[in-house]
Amino acid sequence: MTASGGFNTGAPAQIGSGAENVTLVEGATFCLSDRRGDVLLGTSHGLFFRDARVLSRWELRVDGQAPESLSVEPTEAFAAQFILRRAPRAGRADSTLLVVRERLIADGLRETISLHNLDDESTVVSLELHADADFADLFEVKAGRVAVPGADMAVVDGELVLREPGDQVRGLTVAATGDPIVLPGSLNWRVVVPPRGRWQTEIVVQPTWANQKITTRFTRGEDVHSSAPARKIKAWRSTATTVVTDYPLLTQVLRQTESDLGALLMHDETGRGRSFVAAGAPWFMTLFGRDSILTAWMALPLEVGLSIGTLQRLADLQGRRVDPITEEEPGRIMHEIRRGPASDDVLGGSIYYGSIDVTPLFVMLLAESWRWGADESAVRSLLPAADAALAWAERYGDRDGDGFIEYQRATDRGLINQGWKDSFNALADAAGRAADPPIALCEAQGYLYAALLGRAELADAFGDAAAAALLRERAQTLRREFHNAFWLPEQGWYAFALDGRKRPVDALTSNVGHCLWTGIASDEHAAVLIERLSGLEMDSGFGLRTLATTMGAYNPMSYHNGSVWPHDTAIAVAGLLRYRHLPGAVALAERLTTGLLDAAEAFGGRLPELFCGFPRSQFRTPVPYPTSCSPQAWASAAPLLLLRSFLGLDPDVPHRRLSVAAQLPAAWGRVVLTDLRLGNLTVHIEAEGQQVKTQGLPADWELLTGSD
Repeated sequence: MTASGGFNTGAPAQIGSGAENVTLVEGATFCLSDRRGDVLLGTSHGLFFRDARVLSRWELRVDGQAPESLSVEPTEAFAAQFILRRAPRAGRADSTLLVVRERLIADGLRETISLHNLDDESTVVSLELHADADFADLFEVKAGRVAVPGADMAVVDGELVLREPGDQVRGLTVAATGDPIVLPGSLNWRVVVPPRGRWQTEIVVQPTWANQKITTRFTRGEDVHSSAPARKIKAWRSTATTVVTDYPLLTQVLRQTESDLGALLMHDETGRGRSFVAAGAPWFMTLFGRDSILTAWMALPLEVGLSIGTLQRLADLQGRRVDPITEEEPGRIMHEIRRGPASDDVLGGSIYYGSIDVTPLFVMLLAESWRWGADESAVRSLLPAADAALAWAERYGDRDGDGFIEYQRATDRGLINQGWKDSFNALADAAGRAADPPIALCEAQGYLYAALLGRAELADAFGDAAAAALLRERAQTLRREFHNAFWLPEQGWYAFALDGRKRPVDALTSNVGHCLWTGIASDEHAAVLIERLSGLEMDSGFGLRTLATTMGAYNPMSYHNGSVWPHDTAIAVAGLLRYRHLPGAVALAERLTTGLLDAAEAFGGRLPELFCGFPRSQFRTPVPYPTSCSPQAWASAAPLLLLRSFLGLDPDVPHRRLSVAAQLPAAWGRVVLTDLRLGNLTVHIEAEGQQVKTQGLPADWELLTGSD
C-alpha cells in the first residue's frame, strides 16, 4: 500500500480560524488583522508583544482608499502575503495595480509592500500607512474594554516613534525604505511605477522597552524562508519524528500539528536554550503550566526535549513562599505568566499560581519523560522540584487532611475554579446548581495518583526503594478512598467533584475520561463509564462533550458546559485505550477519534481550542466557538496523543523495553514512524491494524506487542 504523504514535509501552517481575521504567530508575539492586512482601530486587532498591544492601528491606503482584498497566501504560521489591488477607478470594473503586503512576525513586524503595474503606461500612486499604539493589556483588548489613549508620537531621525503615555516604559519605532514622508501617525509615499514595472518598500516595526530597542530576529532584505523564525521551525522539523500514514486526513492533521507546535515554540529568555510552547493564539501567547505540560506530554513522540525544557522552566518559577495575592505556595507550580501592563490588577503579579492540577501534572510529566529517554542528569536535577510538588500536595493542596487535593481561591482576585475547566460557571451539579468550595475535582485526584506512582518509579530507578514503597502505599490509599468517595453507583459515573461539605457534585462530565487516562479507575467502574460515555448525551458526533446534554447546566455554546475540547476528547480516547480489554472501549475510542478528525477536516486541518457541542445530527459540520484560540497548543498536540494511543506506544528506555500494542483503525491503513528518538536510539516503527514491525532496536531490548 502506498503512503499518501509525510509529516515532515514543511507544509505551511494555515492562519487564523475564521474568514475575516488573519492571525500570525511566532513564539510570544502575534499579529491579528483583517484580510487586507489592516489593523483597525476599535477592534481586537493588533500586534502584540509581551502581552501588550504595541500596534492598535496599521492601515494601508492606496490613493486615499482601502485596497481591495483578493486573497491571503500563508507562508508559515509567522508569515503571510496579503494580495490586494487598487480599487478600480470610477466607471471601471478592473484595476491594473497589484498590491502585495508580505508580513513576517518575530519580536516585531517586518512588512514589504510591493506595487506591480500591469498597465502599459506609468501610474502615479499615493501610499499612506497609518500607525498608532494604545499599549493596552492583552486581557483588556480581549474583553473589549480598552480605555487607553493613543500613543505619544514623534519623528526622530526619519523614524516614527510611538511611546506609551505616562511612564513610557513601552514603545515602538517604525522605519521604512523608499524615502517616505514621515509624520506623527503616518508614513507617506508618492511614487511613479513604470509600465509593467514594480516598486517596493520595506517597513520594520521594532518594539522598545525603557527606550531601548528590542532586538528583532530578522534583517532588512532577508527572504522569509531564510529568516530566524524559518530557521527555528526548520530545526524543529529536523529533530522531530517523521510520521507517514495511508490516511490522507490524518496526514494533513498531523502535518498541521507539527507546523503549529513549531510556531508556538518559545525559547527561555535566560539564554539556557530551553524550549516550551505558548498556550495558544491569539490570547494566550505565554507559558501556561497546565497547557504547556499537557502539550509536552502529548508531543513526546515528536520530541522529548520539549518536555524537559518545559519542566526546567516551571521548576525555575516554582513557588517558594506563601502569597495570597498571587496564590503562590511553597512547591506549587505556576498557572500562568503574564507581562502585560494590567498583570498586577488581573493576576496580582506577573506570575499567578491558582490551579489545583498543574503541580501533580508536573511530577507526572517528569516520570513520563524518564520513560521516554530523557537525559538522566536532567531528570535527577528535577527530583527536588518533584518532591517539593508532592509536599505541596500534602501540606497545601490537601486542605483538610482527607487525602484529596482541593482548591479555594485565597482572595476575590483569584480564579473561582482552578481545574482545567476554570470558567466562573464551570462547576455545577446535575441540577445545574453551583458547588461551594473547597472543591476536590475527580481528575485532580487521578493526576495525584499517577504522580505518586511516577515518583515511586523514579525512586526505584535512583536507588531509594523505601521511598518508592511509601509512595506506592500512598497512591493505593488515595485510589481506595477515591473509589469510596467519588463513585456514584446509581448514576454509574464518578462525581465531577466533592464540594466543601464533601458532598458529591453529581454531574456527568468529560472529566471522568481523565480518570481513565491516569488509571485511578477500577476495571469495574471503567466498564460502566464506557457505557455512559458512549451515549448521545456525551458523544456529539465530533468528539466528547464537556457536559452531558441531560445536565442542568448544559449549553452547547458555553465554554465548558457542553462544548467539545479536542485535547479533552484525546485524553478520554487515551483513557479508553488504557482499558482496551473491556467491552466497548476500542469501539468508542474509534468513534470519538473519527468524529474529532472529521471536525479537524471541517476546520481546514487544524483543531481549534474548542467548538460548540451541538449534535452532528443537527448540523453537518462543527459550529465554531467565537473566541476559540487557533492555533492552540494542546488542541494542536491532541492528534499526537490519538496516534500514540492507537499504536499502544509505551517506551521504557531505562529498562530497555518498548511496548507497541497497536490497535489501529482500519481507515488509517499503514502508519510509519521514522527517527523516533528513545534516549540514544533512533527507532523505526511500522504498524497496520494489530501488526507491528520495528527496526533499530538492539538485541538486548525487549519488544512487547499486543500479542504478547
